[in-house]
Amino acid sequence: MSLRQTPFHPHHSAAGAKLIDFGGWEMPLQYTGIIAEHKVVRSAVGLFDVSHMGELRVSGPQALAAVKYLVTNDVEIADGQAQYTCMCKPDGGVVDDLIVYRISDTDILLCVNASNQEKDYAWAKSQLEGRFDVAVTDQSGDWAQVAIQGRGAVATLGALTDCDLSAIKYFWFAEATVAGVEGCIIARTGYTGEDGFEVFIPAAEAAPVWPAILAAGAAHGIAPIGLGARDTLRLEARLHLYGNDMDESTTALQAALGWCTKLRGDDFIGRDAMRQQRKDGLGKRLVGLAVTGRIPRPHCAIVSGGEPVGEVTSGTRSPTLGSGIALGYVPTSLAKPGTTLQIDVRGRTAEAVVVRGPFYKRDY
Repeated sequence: MSLRQTPFHPHHSAAGAKLIDFGGWEMPLQYTGIIAEHKVVRSAVGLFDVSHMGELRVSGPQALAAVKYLVTNDVEIADGQAQYTCMCKPDGGVVDDLIVYRISDTDILLCVNASNQEKDYAWAKSQLEGRFDVAVTDQSGDWAQVAIQGRGAVATLGALTDCDLSAIKYFWFAEATVAGVEGCIIARTGYTGEDGFEVFIPAAEAAPVWPAILAAGAAHGIAPIGLGARDTLRLEARLHLYGNDMDESTTALQAALGWCTKLRGDDFIGRDAMRQQRKDGLGKRLVGLAVTGRIPRPHCAIVSGGEPVGEVTSGTRSPTLGSGIALGYVPTSLAKPGTTLQIDVRGRTAEAVVVRGPFYKRDY
């Protein structure tokens, strides 16, 4: 079975990117090296191809009510505003994490994870159509998507659009022309911990936009960035990766996503189960771990008192901090910041401390 390719695939090949199979897509893992690309984003600006992400459209007279029922957050947002949230099963298990873009109360775009696109579409369609006066459509093939991330993002994208980027606040978006392509959506969102934008581009016209962005960002130190650095960047910012840090076997509360799970609000799928779980106790919770001595990797055992108590879900050596960082599940009794634990890294022990908040915060 041949791998799917984004409209920017020829540019990746021409640049000598190392291409891999990522959820059925042929995607760039790296161009010059993961650490070098990571540092470009932290110090200047990086360009990512994220066209593999899925886009679902919920439209109709009851679109807003339908999306509120589908996701855990309250969707109390204005036209032109976006919101991070989850979709859950009735038992609270996480179907996916996603971003809701409210175009209007009758037209809402959902950006979902690439590996979950077909599952999410089937789930949303089965839960909403017939219950609400809406149509759920899969528009993933209609859009390409890039992310422009870093302190040079505003200057880079500003050279290619007449949109007032300063008017787009964090987690807001606007329709605009980008590099001569009309009908784009510019959102001030990202997956790196840096300021920047994610731009949805009509797929049929997208290919020339990639070199145009690289040209516009040349004076600001731009470089194309692969999936490898995307992962280390998101982990430093303590952003979840579906399939690693949560899935249908973990609830949104256990995955430390209570902040976007509004249990006191309107009914949504999984609300009652998670209300009960909050009363009974979560049992386990995802925590951040600052690690010394070794590099933590997924599936390494988390140890307390000489006994395994959990497992690393994401782990790496932070290129910015120069030390190990990880996410993992531990019993709630061990989830308090400051708790000292150990991680078994291939038979050798690394010290780990539970920490609050992101491992990295931008200074601008």
